[in-house]
Amino acid sequence: MANHASSKKRIRRNEKRAEINTTRRSRLRTFIKNVETAILAGNSQEAKDALKAAQPELDRSVSKGIMHKKTASRKLSRLSARVKAI
Repeated sequence: MANHASSKKRIRRNEKRAEINTTRRSRLRTFIKNVETAILAGNSQEAKDALKAAQPELDRSVSKGIMHKKTASRKLSRLSARVKAI
């Protein structure tokens, strides 16, 4: 257990941030899952709409430090290629 006040504060802060990051990561996965579900269903318009909604979420996850910039770019590129192929 931490003895210093700053260490205790850091532990509290880390717990809060971990919860926020978990929520954001889960939200991002939901948006990506919506795109993939539409792709598997073969619904082109729904897939395009879902991709359009997922793109800002991917960008936001990069800006918040949830995901690396190139990882988000790769995921977006692969999703858009799959949507285009429908």
